[in-house]
Amino acid sequence: MACVFLMSVQADHGLPVSQRAMGSVQLVVSELVTNARKYAQGPCELTLEVREGAVEVTVWDSGTALPSILAPDPTRIGQHGLEIVMAMCRSFEVHRERIGKRVKATVVLADDPDGGAAGHQVM
Repeated sequence: MACVFLMSVQADHGLPVSQRAMGSVQLVVSELVTNARKYAQGPCELTLEVREGAVEVTVWDSGTALPSILAPDPTRIGQHGLEIVMAMCRSFEVHRERIGKRVKATVVLADDPDGGAAGHQVM
């Protein structure tokens, strides 16, 4: 789904999407939707939007528990998904909703000329 969305962004809107962004968005979508399905008992919703040269990946779910973002630990086996997501994204936010929570990660679409992600920073 993320790949089809980004190909449409390129073809229909003429916005550049780097290979890094293509892979990053697919990984972010996979991680956030997997977490929503694994930890929330009810429905979930995925939204992809392009804003200011980046894709906002938003996942809402009905669960009340906020995601645990663990400190980096190279000796830990597993549970590195959100660490990876945060390292790949310009921003990462979690908001409580009246029902459930909303997790949003923003991935820059085009790489800067020096080879990195344009505007890359972890929040």
